[in-house]
Formats: sequence, C-alpha cells, structure tokens
Amino acid sequence: MATTQKAASPKKKSEGFTGVRGAFWIIVVCAVIAFVLFFTWFGSPMHFADETKVQPVDVWGTIFKGGVVVPVIHTLLLTVIAMSIERWLALKTAFGKGALPKFVANIKEALNQNDFNKAQQLCDKQKGSVANVVQASLNEYKAMESAENAALKKSQKVAKIQQAHEEATQLEMPTLTMNLPIIATIVTLGTLTGLLGTVTGMIRSFSALSAGGGADSAALSQGISEALINTAFGIATSWCAVVSYNYYTNKVDKLTYALDEVGYSIAQTFEANHHDA
Repeated sequence: MATTQKAASPKKKSEGFTGVRGAFWIIVVCAVIAFVLFFTWFGSPMHFADETKVQPVDVWGTIFKGGVVVPVIHTLLLTVIAMSIERWLALKTAFGKGALPKFVANIKEALNQNDFNKAQQLCDKQKGSVANVVQASLNEYKAMESAENAALKKSQKVAKIQQAHEEATQLEMPTLTMNLPIIATIVTLGTLTGLLGTVTGMIRSFSALSAGGGADSAALSQGISEALINTAFGIATSWCAVVSYNYYTNKVDKLTYALDEVGYSIAQTFEANHHDA
C-alpha cells in the first residue's frame, strides 16, 4: 500500500494556477491601493471649493468627506474582487481542461467497458482535481488486482479503493475552498464597517452643528449625505461578497458531487467484476 500511495502522489500536482496561499498580502496590497486612491484622487483639491477641503463640489469630494472609514471599506471591496478573480482562476484549473459532466460520463462509460487504459487517457487529458482523484482511485483499483493483495476479501478491496478515493479528495479540498472563508467574513464585515462609518459621520455632523450654535439644514443635509456614503459602499461590498461566495460555493459543490459520483462508479465496477475466492 505504501508504494501505491507514493506512486499516486505526483498526480496531486495540478498544472496551472492553484490559488494564493498568502491571502494576507492580497489584503495588504488592496489596503495600499485603497488608501492611496483616497488621499490622492478622492482628496484632490480639484474636488473641493477651496484648499481647506470643507466644501466638496462633486461626488468624489463627498466620498472623501466620508472619513477614514471609506478606504477601509474600499480595502474590503478590492479584496472581494481580488479573491473572486483568484478563486475563478483556481477553480478553472481544478475543473480541468474539458467540460466536467462530459468527463464524468466518459469515465463511467470507460469503467462500464472495463477499459482502464481509456480512463487513464481521459485523466491525462482532463487534468485538474477530478482527474487527480480518479487517477488515485484507478491506481488503487490496479493495486487491488495485484498478487500482493490477493489474500484480501472483495469487501476489503472495495473499502481500500473507497479509502484511496476519499484521501485523494481530502488532498484536493483545501485548494478548492481556500480563501472562501475570507469572502464569507467580508459579507458581514462590509455592512458593519459601513454602518460604523455612518454612525461616526453622523456623530461628527451633529457635534459640529451643536458647536456652531445653530441648526443649518443645508449643513446637516450635507453631513448626513457624507455619512451615508459609508453605508452605500458597505452594502455594495457585502452584496459583491455574497454573490461571489455563493457562486464559488456552488461550483465547489458541483465538483465534489462529480468526485463522489466517479468514486462510487469505480468501487461498484470493481465489486461487479470480482468475486471472492
């Protein structure tokens, strides 16, 4: 068994992009971009009536008046976008070069015909996570047919094939779900950060009005609009995160289902083609 697993392990390496493990640095880069944009573009004097940056003349200046929470929310938004692109590239590699349903159907057809050479060729052509798992299961299938394992009962052989399939699947799963928890966290964090910015902005606006000793409705309206900028960006960030997380979770579920389907077919084929001595 040890030699079988060692022989199958090189197949674990997928060709192409398999994901970014240092997600912290993606967040850092997004934060740098967000803060640079905040102070250079949104805070540019061209967006204000004077150099004191008190009276914005366009939407960019109004966004700047939302306060330092704005680049924090923009960091979250950029992180969602970056992580979504990262997951798209990683799952594209995981699914392989061909259509997954067609690959699964071809593998099942080859197994029904006991044509393991064809199944091997299909795996070599498809590549990706499903092909890696199928390859590991086929290697175990061949190992169970060897004289070394002839003393084992059929049920034990089937169990070992299923175990090899499950172990190979577990090796692939971290690549499939990597960085999805970060997107899931931003789903809630985006809205909460937006509300935090809105509350602090409202406090600042009312404090300024009370300090001035008057109730200028125009100034109050401007302060409220600046504060609500944070809510708008927070909701937009959470919206993008929800869509991204659900989309990629569904993709992972489809791939996992395909893995289970093929693994079951391989085990059933062995059981149907072999009998206890």
